[in-house]
Amino acid sequence: MTQSAPVAHAAVSAESMQGPVAGVDGQADADAVGGGPKHDLRRKPRVGESFIQGFLFLCGAVSVLTTVGIVIVLGRETLLFFASEEVNLLKFFGGTEWQPAIGRFGIWPLVTATLMASLIAMAVALPVGLCIAIYLSEYAAQRTRSILKPILEVLAGVPTVVYGYFALTFMTPLLRGMLGRDLVEIYNTASAGIVIGILVIPLVSSMSDDALTAVPNSLRQASYGLGATRLETALRIVLPAALSGVAAAFIVAISRAIGETMIVAIAAGAGPNFTFSPFRAAETMTGHIVRISGGDLSYDSIDYNSIFAIGLLLFLLTLSLNILSQWIVRRFREEYE
Repeated sequence: MTQSAPVAHAAVSAESMQGPVAGVDGQADADAVGGGPKHDLRRKPRVGESFIQGFLFLCGAVSVLTTVGIVIVLGRETLLFFASEEVNLLKFFGGTEWQPAIGRFGIWPLVTATLMASLIAMAVALPVGLCIAIYLSEYAAQRTRSILKPILEVLAGVPTVVYGYFALTFMTPLLRGMLGRDLVEIYNTASAGIVIGILVIPLVSSMSDDALTAVPNSLRQASYGLGATRLETALRIVLPAALSGVAAAFIVAISRAIGETMIVAIAAGAGPNFTFSPFRAAETMTGHIVRISGGDLSYDSIDYNSIFAIGLLLFLLTLSLNILSQWIVRRFREEYE
């Protein structure tokens, strides 16, 4: 009995001390449970962040709507072209003579010239650009890399008109001096294709270098540890690991070469010519659009509408290449931890 009384008194005293404190808005309970005062975790509106988000969405919407508008314009004018009695798909894709003024609408002279110029450009740009990328990624020191990459980027900043006159005044005389004036005409797709390849080299080397640099360094160290040389490591380890990025760079470069305008308009020729000789004058699709759109064309004429049919064909061609590029990236992409 003498011991229980002090215990009961202590319990009553502790209860009397807690009572008044706990009654003040439950603050003591919150401090005891949460370890501090309550915080409002509800989302608060941030005007600046909402403005930035809306601006970015607007930029994306503008790009999408621009693409949709281009497709609508090309499709509408192309339908007007094929709605003419003089034109049908069989003549368009089956003919080998393009003279809209006299009712000849075979697209193949323009397509063959475009493909020849693009193939020559790729024969120059792909191996040279890939070799440059391998050197920058695997061999060059950091100081050398920091000097060479900006120099390469300067090539991409040169106006294409300058490249066109370079092809006409330098590359064509060079080819005629090497192969003969009788073989190489003044205007030819070979000189235009070579200069387009020079134009595309920075694109190939930059994108390929980014893909090669992204390969983890542990793969290189493992290859060196097994006794491989630097060249063997670059060609058998790093390059296959970066295959998706390199292939995407190649396809983007092909799209760039197909869509090049000023070089072929100046150096390739100014008349449709169905030929497979790269040393003869021929007119590409982009060159034809530039030449005929600068003349006196009446609106809604068949010559005017033919420009949009060629433009739609170019659009579908480059779109197909871009879709192929995305598929290759997804199919062969390697992920490392």
